[in-house]
Amino acid sequence: MTHIIGAGFNVGSHNGEFTELEADMRALADMGVDTVEIGITSLDLVAGGRIIRERHEALVGLCQQFDFRYTVHGLVSSNFMDPVTQRYQIDAAKALIEVCNSIGAEIIVQHSGSLRADAIADWAGADEREREALTEVADFARPHGVRIALENIFTTEPGQYRQTPSQVAATVRAVNHPNVVALIDFSHAYIEVTFKGLDFFAEIGAMAPVAGHLHVHDSFGRPQGFFKAFHPQENTALGIGDLHMPLGWGDIGWDRIFSELTFLPETVLMMEIGSRYRREQPASLARARELATLNAPRAIAAE
Repeated sequence: MTHIIGAGFNVGSHNGEFTELEADMRALADMGVDTVEIGITSLDLVAGGRIIRERHEALVGLCQQFDFRYTVHGLVSSNFMDPVTQRYQIDAAKALIEVCNSIGAEIIVQHSGSLRADAIADWAGADEREREALTEVADFARPHGVRIALENIFTTEPGQYRQTPSQVAATVRAVNHPNVVALIDFSHAYIEVTFKGLDFFAEIGAMAPVAGHLHVHDSFGRPQGFFKAFHPQENTALGIGDLHMPLGWGDIGWDRIFSELTFLPETVLMMEIGSRYRREQPASLARARELATLNAPRAIAAE
């Protein structure tokens, strides 16, 4: 049996209001989606590390209207390597874990850290800072039944300190906590290995044994560089950047990935393919479910 327990799409609010989030969720429910990942920080739910009660109650009420399995995306700007904001980020993460618990979400996404090239004095100890923060947050998350999924990102500015996918996996192994897993974002990995001249399959293969969450969307693995598109569709036309395209629009080898790699039990295949591609979402959903069936763990042949 496959370790993948659900496939769905991310949802959020562009204007910070619940009406937009609700419309997105209703469209996915009508599509037959079973799992959604809420971009929780697109709503004003937490202020200074404290949950805003009225808005939290509104979210709980909204989530109860649907029969989804929920996961949560934490701070998109999360960065436990940053010594200046780390304490504030930990406080916010703990509040968001309480929100997760209230809606039955067992995963919260945490982006892996980075440091600017001109913050060279902060590079020493950056990995250890991140590991200590992850351990503190994971200890808090454990009684709530929530796992922190540490996501691989790609280099976004010249000279930046950023872990490769295999180094993110090493962080998860070093933390060695039951409530910390890796999150493979395949497109992020593709972009980063192109930029750094690494082997794509080796890098994601290093993450797979500790991966308990997946972000799936297509691209061509071409770094954004200094090109600035006027319309986002112009990046798509050139195949440049973190495109979040429907499955099959790029050239990621999905069949090989899901046939050859095995992930942790209770893993969700989450497509970060937003409402811009509403007409293509049903086909991507069908494709994702097909990929999940390819991912049954292989039995070991008897000698």
